[in-house]
Amino acid sequence: MPASLLPQIISLFGLLGCLFSLWKGGPPERIGGAVVLATLLLTILATTFLPVGVQPIAELVIDGLAALGLLGVVLIYGSLWLGGAMLLYATQFSLYAYYFVAERPNDRFHAIVNNLDFMGITLCLIIGTAVAWRRRVRAART
Repeated sequence: MPASLLPQIISLFGLLGCLFSLWKGGPPERIGGAVVLATLLLTILATTFLPVGVQPIAELVIDGLAALGLLGVVLIYGSLWLGGAMLLYATQFSLYAYYFVAERPNDRFHAIVNNLDFMGITLCLIIGTAVAWRRRVRAART
């Protein structure tokens, strides 16, 4: 678990976004929320319990699998928010790959881009869930 307060707040924001999608979302939002939640939990477990030398590989694998999972959901449901989340996961994967290949230690730039990227993924999930929820409510009224 990250020691500083900001990554913990961002992780909590991500957790709440995932729970919101599981509670109020339709099938694509629930599957997407489950993928993001699994990614969040696996990343926290990897950074907490794995040795420092293995963590970059674990982050690459986790984000690569998340992007592939979201790609499958995009191909099935074709939702715009899923495409945005998938592209943000691809950006995060590229960030991890660059730092891994260049053998650079995680620095401030890495932390800023990583945190902004995950907040963007969570916002895509929340917006997609809110839109799906609103559509269901409007359809139920008519």
